[in-house]
Amino acid sequence: MVGLKTLSHRYDRTVAREQLLDPGARNDRTDLDGSLNYLLVGSDRRAGHSGPDQRSDTILIVHVPPGRREAYLVSIPRDLLVAIPPTSGFGGGQDKINAAYEHGGGGQAGTRLLSATLNRLTGIRFDGAALIDFNGFRKVIDLLGGVQMCVDTEVRSIHTNRVFPTGCQQMDGAQALDYVRQRYDLPGGDYDRQRHQQQLLRAMLDRAGQADLRSNPVKLDQVLRAVGGSLTVDTNGVPLEDLLLALRALPADGLRGVQLPSSPQIIDEVSYVVLDNGGNGLFEAVRGTRVPAWAQANPRWVTRL
Repeated sequence: MVGLKTLSHRYDRTVAREQLLDPGARNDRTDLDGSLNYLLVGSDRRAGHSGPDQRSDTILIVHVPPGRREAYLVSIPRDLLVAIPPTSGFGGGQDKINAAYEHGGGGQAGTRLLSATLNRLTGIRFDGAALIDFNGFRKVIDLLGGVQMCVDTEVRSIHTNRVFPTGCQQMDGAQALDYVRQRYDLPGGDYDRQRHQQQLLRAMLDRAGQADLRSNPVKLDQVLRAVGGSLTVDTNGVPLEDLLLALRALPADGLRGVQLPSSPQIIDEVSYVVLDNGGNGLFEAVRGTRVPAWAQANPRWVTRL
């Protein structure tokens, strides 16, 4: 308990805190009872950076059912066709969901508009949010000594021309982030990219557990500072220490990746992703406590990470 308090205080000194959730998308409570829903947004740009090309690269809803024995990472396709609410400088309208981050101006404001868009689509109110700079995670992965990633389909990076052969292999930060950005020439396209990003988060957690950072305070401090420097968080008024205590019971094999029931569709010569049957009941399950039952009834959309 004392160790956890020390770690959370050290982390508090490095992580940025902002209001990342739109008021209408925020769960109006300050406790951790019942199921928890967090919004996780990944961008190639540091929060607060201004300029063009501000679309979010990764959008995840992290659902933790009561009991804290498992967590579900629900990937939202970045090309999902949605209605984006109006905001300052943007009148609202239909667009791809990752454009909400851009229309909001990127950073904290962009995340707020993205949360409002998701709330309008799903009815979900969030217990907190985090904005991740995935470029910053390169350093975290390297400090951990790399991660083990299992490549199921050989792919050549369109960014670096690096070839990733099939099989499990050790990757440094640059390699891992390059791999999980790929979607072209993969059988499932962007759905494969989403699954690979889910797998990277699991691999990082595994590696952090294997590294036994508690026995190396210098390395632990480096990792905590690197993580903190890559994150902007909104804990909804809950102390970070309480959140860590609530989530530490999650077992290593308790992560599940969820693909949103949807399919690609060309509309007016533009490629979008559209929901299958309104999401096939997933959003209703996330709003309550029925995600484990939904996952059992819909195995085609769920992967054990």
